[in-house]
This record gives sequence, C-alpha cells and structure tokens, in this order.
Amino acid sequence: MTDKPFESLPRHVAVIMDGNGRWAKKRGLPRSEGHIEGAKTFRRIGEYAGNLGIRHLTFYAFSTENWSRPEAEVKAIMSLFGDYLDEALRRLDEDKEKGIRLRFLGDKSRIDPALVSLMDTVEEATREMTKVNLNIAVNYGGRQEILQAAQSIARDVKSGALSPEEITEQTIEERLYTAGQPPVDLLIRPSGEQRLSNFLLWQCAYAEFWYSDVLWPDFTEADLDRALGAYAARSRRFGGL
Repeated sequence: MTDKPFESLPRHVAVIMDGNGRWAKKRGLPRSEGHIEGAKTFRRIGEYAGNLGIRHLTFYAFSTENWSRPEAEVKAIMSLFGDYLDEALRRLDEDKEKGIRLRFLGDKSRIDPALVSLMDTVEEATREMTKVNLNIAVNYGGRQEILQAAQSIARDVKSGALSPEEITEQTIEERLYTAGQPPVDLLIRPSGEQRLSNFLLWQCAYAEFWYSDVLWPDFTEADLDRALGAYAARSRRFGGL
C-alpha cells in the first residue's frame, strides 16, 4: 500500500470484478466460493479507495447477461448481495459517519422485490452523504442504460415537453443511472480480460484503462496503488494535442 499521496487521483474509478469463478476453479472449489471471496475483496478495496480520497466508485457486480449463468451460481450471487444489503443496513451509522452514499445502478425490475426494498432503504438512508459515492451495478447493462435514457427523452419529445433541437449530451447524461456524477476517469479490470463487457459505455468514453492478470479475489490494495500510479503517469488529452 502507498505511504504517500498520489500526484493525481481520478475522480471516478470503475472496477469490473472479474475472475471469481476462475479463482474457485483453480482451487477445486464451487464457483460460489469465488464470489464469496470476491465480495470480501470488494469491501476491502472499496473502503481503501474511499480513504485515499476517491470520490466516486462504481463496481460491476452483476450484468444483464449474467442471468444466463447456471441457476445455482445466480442464486449464490443474489444471496451474497442480500447479505451485503443486510450488512449495509447494520452499518448505516458507520457509513454515514464516513460520508458514504450507496447507489445501485441497473434495472431493478428483475431483482427479487425483497432485495429491491432493501436497496431502496439503503439508498434513501444514505442519500445526503457527500464524501464518497459508492455505486454497485446490479442487473446492469450499458446498452440497456442508454436505451432507457433514449426512451425517456422520446417520451418527452412526444409529449411536447422537449424538442429534438434541445437534446444535448447533458440531456442524455441526466437520464443515466450515474446522473450528477462525473464520467469515469479510470477503469480497472483484473483477471486478464481486456474488454468493457457492456459496462458504463457512455461514462467510459475517455476513461483510462488498466488491466491486470490478478483474479479479483486476489486483488489487493497494492494492486490498486499500481493502477492509480499508472493513471497519474498518463497524459490525458481528450482527443486534443
């Protein structure tokens, strides 16, 4: 872990928590065990990043495509998510003290209503927190997010509340799940894969990417330090010179 502050910290870091299943397979364990360890890593890395001063964190927990995985694995992931929500409710006072606002990005319509109720309770309870925005993407898809934003705009155009000429990038951004938050500065993907996997497609337009062969359950604070160090050393030109 770092013993000095970084010269330049990203405002918004996004993490694709990849490699849980492979971590378990390498050890002859059920895939669910990999997700259990991955959840522990999420808690540890999220807290460490917040303590470093990163204001916005988004973790990819479950995609719209992940429903196609074996039923037992999906149930295990959702059970872990329920455990996390229960823990979040128990730690509300602690999270409020740390200024952590919890938000859940994605389509809640397919998620168990009992979990949705817990999600809503946690979001409402931490709504006024301003130090760290901790986003968890659940049943999330980047294309689906942009589609629902487009549909929302189309409804306003149809009703006469908005004209096509008034539509700007800001119009779209205001209807994304991340409305009010800055775009992603740094995208981290462990496990050796090098693709976005339908994650924050709009928000990552000018993100710096950092890849690692480390499987997510083995990802450490030192790995995050390396990613942040690489980010600080890069020159971001946003299409300019």
